Amino acid sequence: MDEKLVPLISQSEIATAVQRLARELDRDYQNSFPIVIGVLKGSFIFLADLIRQMQTPICNVELIRLSSYGCSTTSSGEVKMVMGLAEGIINNKNVILVEDIVDTGLSTSKAIEILKTHNPSSLKLCALLDKPSRRKVQVEIDYLGIEIPDRFIIGYGIDMNEKYRQLPAIYAIEE
Repeated sequence: MDEKLVPLISQSEIATAVQRLARELDRDYQNSFPIVIGVLKGSFIFLADLIRQMQTPICNVELIRLSSYGCSTTSSGEVKMVMGLAEGIINNKNVILVEDIVDTGLSTSKAIEILKTHNPSSLKLCALLDKPSRRKVQVEIDYLGIEIPDRFIIGYGIDMNEKYRQLPAIYAIEE
């Protein structure tokens, strides 16, 4: 590893947040068979852990992919849909959008905007991490795990130039 990594959120803190979020979703989606949509690539580990903790039957798991970082540690501000949903798949369904982190809000608001065009009966956002100090676009997070400071982070699915996703905890990169 070339970067100096500073522990920010431990595995046990992550597990506690994921369990709490799963309980909240179970409470609110009891007997409603939601569709859970993960935003790739960063949310895949959180998404897997979250749905394994949920007791509520899930209708379907879908994945979308957006990009705004490229090979940089800062968002370009231009959000591109790289992989979307099949037509009609969430029409009149309860949808839970799962994000690893809400940072500037640009990607998340774009995902919400796109999903709304598919006519879900409800659409809620579940994010493991929130970095409100960087917000450029207001985003309402319905289910939030942990608020974090303005640091570039990696681990638990979150990468830097496709590296470090496999780390079981979340680290800040020391500059």
